[in-house]
Amino acid sequence: MTTLFSKLAVVRGGDGVYVAAVPLRATKGPAQLLASAAYSFNIWDLQHFMVIIAPPSPTSRSQALVFDFQPKDPEDIQVALAALSGKAVPGVVRERKLSRLPKYKCSYIGSSEANAVEVARKFNESWDTNLKIGLHDCRDYTNGLVEALLGEENVLEYLRQNSFSIE
Repeated sequence: MTTLFSKLAVVRGGDGVYVAAVPLRATKGPAQLLASAAYSFNIWDLQHFMVIIAPPSPTSRSQALVFDFQPKDPEDIQVALAALSGKAVPGVVRERKLSRLPKYKCSYIGSSEANAVEVARKFNESWDTNLKIGLHDCRDYTNGLVEALLGEENVLEYLRQNSFSIE
C-alpha cells in the first residue's frame, strides 16, 4: 500500500494509520436526524473525525484501535448548546478496539515507523480535554495525532483541499 502523502516513506511492517469519519452524535430527534443527514451528504464540517491504528497484517492477532476526542456527554442538549455557542465543555479522549476497518469514510494515510499505539497513548496523556468547537475539537485531535504518528501536518486540510473525500 502506498501513502497518501508522497514525501512519507512506506515502512513495511509498520502499523497502518487511517483517518475515518462518522456522524456526529446528537440527542434523539431532530438533532440526530440533522447529524445523520449531514454525514450522508458528506458535509465536511458536520462529521466526527478519528484516527485508526491497524496492525500491518490482516492475520495479526491484535485488533485495530480507534482514537478520538469528543464531549464527555455528546448527547446532552445542554452540552451541545454550550459547545455550539463557543463555550468550552468537558471532553474525553477515547481508545476503542475495532474488529475490522470501516468500509466507508476511512482513508489510509501511511505507516508509522514507531510503535503507533504507544505514541498515541503518550499523545493522549498530554491532550487538553477542554473541548471547544472549531478551536480544539476532534479535527484538531485528528490532525495532532496524525502529526505525532507520521510527522504530517494538517492531514484533514490536505484531504479537503485535494478533493479527497473520506469514503
